Amino acid sequence: MITKLDFYFPFFVFFYGLVMLFVLEVPYLVALAKKEMPEQYNQFERHRGIAVMSFYVGGLWSLQNIWM
Repeated sequence: MITKLDFYFPFFVFFYGLVMLFVLEVPYLVALAKKEMPEQYNQFERHRGIAVMSFYVGGLWSLQNIWM
């Protein structure tokens, strides 16, 4: 059980970063989020650094798990 979790965790980290950056970078989604939920959008903006780090670290970590 723990080995499966150890394998899949980097993918969760990567996809968290991917989804957050997708929402923060697509102009249509940014405009929609600012209009419909400005408070949550501001919180997303504060988490941009975590999203970028999760995207890169999770991606590299996932690739390492696939190669090994």
